Amino acid sequence: MLLAVLLIAGCSTNKDAQPAPERPEVLGEMPEDMPADFDFLVRYGYGEVTKNEINTYQDTVVKDLIMNGTATADITLTEDEMRSIYERMRGIRIMGKLELVSLKQGCAVVPYQEDSWRITVNGFTRNWSWSGENCELTEDAEKLLELRNFIADIVAGKEEYQALPEAEGGYD
Repeated sequence: MLLAVLLIAGCSTNKDAQPAPERPEVLGEMPEDMPADFDFLVRYGYGEVTKNEINTYQDTVVKDLIMNGTATADITLTEDEMRSIYERMRGIRIMGKLELVSLKQGCAVVPYQEDSWRITVNGFTRNWSWSGENCELTEDAEKLLELRNFIADIVAGKEEYQALPEAEGGYD
């Protein structure tokens, strides 16, 4: 009798049950139009000293002054700037699967760049990080580096950023 109940339960169908919808963001697809909740944060710098930060969640930018700590400015990117950044992120499928760890090991660069990212699109947040410690960046890491440089150039053109103190010193 127990066997019959298990067989019947296992073979029954529930017409109301539907598979969980696939989130396009998980697969790397981003909506063509930039959603209202699109935001990102990128921290970058040398080695474990990732003191530079561009944060659209809080509309702030942190500049690494090296020997003199950091300086923070309130900077809001325009709608057009955000749309331009969104399009670049969409183009590299930043919400999809990225290969950021180089398969080529055994070679080290000092000092090396390091980035960490948090991106939100349509209620889904993706986190990424990459390091230039190995001698060779993956293609995806190079794309993130280009994207970060594009964003940093936009920020560097802002009056609020230009009013921040100059960095002194360097990283060895």
